[in-house]
Amino acid sequence: MKIKRIFAHRVELPLVEGSYNWSGGKSVSVFDSTIVGVETDTGLVGFGEVCPLGPFYLPAYAEGVRAGLRELAPHLLGMDPREIACINQRMDAALKGHPYVKSGIDIACWDLLGKVAGMPVCMLLGGRFGDRVRLYRAISQQSPEAMAENVQGYQQEGYTRFQLKVGGDPDVDIRRIRAVAACMRPGDRLVADANTGWTQHAAMRVVRAVRGQDVYIEQPCETYRECLAVRRNCDHPFVLDENIDSLEMLHRASSDLAMDVVNLKISKLGGLTKTAQARDWCVTMGIAMTIEDSWGGDVTTAAIAHLAHSTPEELRFTSTDFNSYVTVSTAQGAPRRAAGWMAAGTEPGLGISPRMDVLGPAVVDIH
Repeated sequence: MKIKRIFAHRVELPLVEGSYNWSGGKSVSVFDSTIVGVETDTGLVGFGEVCPLGPFYLPAYAEGVRAGLRELAPHLLGMDPREIACINQRMDAALKGHPYVKSGIDIACWDLLGKVAGMPVCMLLGGRFGDRVRLYRAISQQSPEAMAENVQGYQQEGYTRFQLKVGGDPDVDIRRIRAVAACMRPGDRLVADANTGWTQHAAMRVVRAVRGQDVYIEQPCETYRECLAVRRNCDHPFVLDENIDSLEMLHRASSDLAMDVVNLKISKLGGLTKTAQARDWCVTMGIAMTIEDSWGGDVTTAAIAHLAHSTPEELRFTSTDFNSYVTVSTAQGAPRRAAGWMAAGTEPGLGISPRMDVLGPAVVDIH
């Protein structure tokens, strides 16, 4: 089996809630996603997806995915997509850095491997732990009262994990955390996610002001050094996200006891292959995980579900279903939330079939 064609489609994903707002006044209303296809000489096609959270969140942007694919694809033609380690080695040799560009190809190769093996990807990644995967709901940054109201609405839909977008004015953020914490029910978990938005001194003010609240503190500051300083002066469970952009940083943070939970984003690390390596390290070290990605639709949600479902339940803090946040469905067979949970599909590969009428013509086509 050989790769004979790599192609990609651009698709816009409008948000159900109209906009998504987080620290520093950042906001997105329509996400620019890239659906990647890897076609073989046998006629089988695997699919992946890459959807950066705008150009101002991580070192990634939507058009960069397509430009990177044009650079990478010629180096992969003729390779066997089932040899995923070889594919990753070739991508790393052909293009230094830019892990998000490589993620879509890597996911598509896992989809192909599952189809060839006749097995869902979660089985290839280690098995299926439990019957379903618990989801969190991200609460877009608004007034404290509006955020508390949104949480109560999502509680009625079955969610028990809430990621509160803070990282703005510390005084307002303190009120946001307190307002939402007052809505929590037994068994609920609240994460205050600053997305790097606080300075170190502001973060210290917030964590001290909410010391009596049952809340996780996530990525308070931009740099690892600042986050570690806050961590060492914080009584709350601590989550790192943006700083963990490689296996090396994960190992460093683990050695420093810098977090209790880590967010593993598939495209940030370069695909399912390297994220599964990070996942396995966390399992060994006893670090709980949120398995997710930067953003996406049906294909990304399927990839998240398979990686999350193959992660031991006791270390699976939560996950997310991005396809419920957007108004456009790009694939059939993707996981759908049910009362705050989802499950990986049981069909071979990712178990999805792209809606080609929605995707439109290819914007990258290398063969």
